[in-house]
Amino acid sequence: MHYIDVGQAESSLVLCDGEAMLIDGGNAEDGNLIAAYLKKENVSTLDYLICTHAHEDHCGGLSGALSVVSVKNVLAPQTEADTEVYQNFKDKTAAQGLSIQRPSAGDSFMLGSSTVLIVGPINENSGDPNNTSIVIKLTYGGTSFLFTGDAERDEEQDILNAGYDISADVLKVGHHGSDSSTSYVWLREIMPNYAVISVGKDNTYGHPAEEVLSRLRDADVQVFRTDLQGDIVAVSDGTDITITTEKNKTIKTNETAAKPEESGYIGNKNTKKFHRPDCRTLPAEKNQVQFLSRDEAISSGYEPCGNCNP
Repeated sequence: MHYIDVGQAESSLVLCDGEAMLIDGGNAEDGNLIAAYLKKENVSTLDYLICTHAHEDHCGGLSGALSVVSVKNVLAPQTEADTEVYQNFKDKTAAQGLSIQRPSAGDSFMLGSSTVLIVGPINENSGDPNNTSIVIKLTYGGTSFLFTGDAERDEEQDILNAGYDISADVLKVGHHGSDSSTSYVWLREIMPNYAVISVGKDNTYGHPAEEVLSRLRDADVQVFRTDLQGDIVAVSDGTDITITTEKNKTIKTNETAAKPEESGYIGNKNTKKFHRPDCRTLPAEKNQVQFLSRDEAISSGYEPCGNCNP
């Protein structure tokens, strides 16, 4: 498992018994980096290319991969999205004579001698693309890995309600460590030994959130982070897992990232969402309500904005 450092984005490469799967490709600007990484790992064919959801920081660089390797199967939770990067992804897929497949929860396939199980999304019509993320459990021998895209609490709960076994040794933490993901009940069901957070250094979102790092500490999970350690590689022999990092192997990784200074939060009376003061989707002043803290906003029935991730 290669958790590739693509900054405030996400991309993972899975290699097993001569077969390869790419999960997400970072931002559009990461296309050349992904292509170079595939070349470095001698990957000329991807058996599976998976776009967990349509946000640019997950699908943007997939065009780069499709430009340099042949692909056998392309999976995504939707076949259409009104963005230039997604259209480029579609065009590159079509150029290889392929169409995007929409998997369903419960579908499975083999990658080498490992089993890949799709456990989400359960609700493919969620209004939030994050909650349409393809969530994957990969099992190799007695070891397992969970990839969560940007799935937030709603999708986590849907998967829990569906009764899937999501226990895993290694958790790819949802939504770059945002507090909107990795709930206590979700983490309790997974019970990972290790967690990987794909996140950009000094990002403006304050990821990973201290609340998430605290939950991981409480669960005694060893955390690895791309912002502090670069590329992260987990190798399994079917029994044991060894994790190596590009740099800073012994650095403390479970401390909160620096957050930008804030002066409370701004709620939207109509949508019942709350935002950071610098969010680009703030409502008109007449529709604003002020909150002194995040807890106050949530206790008042407001939900976090999906753009600024307050």
